[in-house]
Amino acid sequence: MRPLLALLALCTVLAPARGGLYYSGEAFRELPARWRGFLPDHRALRLVAAPLAATAGTSLPLRDAYTDAALRLAATARTRALTADEAADLGALYVRLGQPQKAVDILRPAARAHPTHFHLAANLGTAWQLVGDLEQAAAALEDAARLAPKELKDAEAYHLKLVRLRAAEGRRAQNPTAPDDLFGVRFVGERGAAEAGGIATGEKKKLPANAVAVAQQLALWLPADGRLVWLLGELANAVGDARTAANLLDGCVSEFNMASPELRARRQLYRTTAAEWDKAGEHDRGKDAITFRSPRALVRGVDPAKLPAIKLDGVTPLPWVVVGETEIGPRGKPVFLKYLEQLDGKRVSLTGFMSAGGATENELTGFLMTENAIGCWFCETPGPTQVVTVDLTAGATTAPMRAALKVTGTLKLNRTDPEAFPVTITDATIGAAD
Repeated sequence: MRPLLALLALCTVLAPARGGLYYSGEAFRELPARWRGFLPDHRALRLVAAPLAATAGTSLPLRDAYTDAALRLAATARTRALTADEAADLGALYVRLGQPQKAVDILRPAARAHPTHFHLAANLGTAWQLVGDLEQAAAALEDAARLAPKELKDAEAYHLKLVRLRAAEGRRAQNPTAPDDLFGVRFVGERGAAEAGGIATGEKKKLPANAVAVAQQLALWLPADGRLVWLLGELANAVGDARTAANLLDGCVSEFNMASPELRARRQLYRTTAAEWDKAGEHDRGKDAITFRSPRALVRGVDPAKLPAIKLDGVTPLPWVVVGETEIGPRGKPVFLKYLEQLDGKRVSLTGFMSAGGATENELTGFLMTENAIGCWFCETPGPTQVVTVDLTAGATTAPMRAALKVTGTLKLNRTDPEAFPVTITDATIGAAD
């Protein structure tokens, strides 16, 4: 199968830059990141703090890694005083894990002891914000904005502005009728008639060039904040990408349970506009509206010690993070992790979702597989390293299905054909997801 790959841009990875919630084990690439890379990373960070009952049976390697790191630092704190950097890390980990009060308890005394430590001030501001004390959050973020290095002052200033705006709204912030007014721009449809593909006359020139990068940064710091996703949707529409705007506002409704009538009306408007574009054959309209700096947002390292042991005569479970760490070179040549190289030609199992590539027949002999369901706003159009090609065993067929499934077969790596996906599972059988 050679679907879609020739249409996907092969992006080089830029130097990573830490930002947002400051944890030494977490790094981000230069923003803005492409939507198809940003959204899965945003979701992965949000799920780190999700209740265990809500994610039962779901493999969350990022949460496992953060939990282990927090336990190690907490154990260290019982034997000696943490350094300023260690306290900043532990506070950040508690924030990521959905325990902001524990973060405040660690960060507050550490910030007092180290009043010029930027990471402590920034992390404490975020922790206070998530606890709900916006006054304390603003005070800490004022320190963070003052202490921030030059390259981070802009993002910290916008975070401080966000907290001040929410504090001024008071209870109204709990039921927003518009995105946060971070950029002093009135989006079309705000308190008036809506329009797709732009913003109010005379307002576009006010939108800063780094608006999408800033909004993505804030959303990565605060991944459970659906209102920031609404802002990202409006920014996508402002530059002419109503299709992405519709996907993002879909997420606000389906994933964040936002019930604002204004948001739902705008979502329907952007859906209608995207459908009209598709009807007119303008399937790529709006896709080049933003100059993206990176293919993904989060630099996701892989700990070899936590990967499943490779079974020479059995079936090895294949984690998606191993597939996603494949890098595409400037000539389309993939570079695989050593672990994935060692699995080449061996039997593996992979759990995910089927994408039939637009096929309507009920007897598919193969399909594309993704970690998340296509049609979900987090996935949009997946990149080549976010897709696995599945070829069923000879004579076998399957009907398209929406439920999660587990595929078992032989892993085959593509090192030479730039028009095919890098990873294929051949001689495959389908079973129910664990």
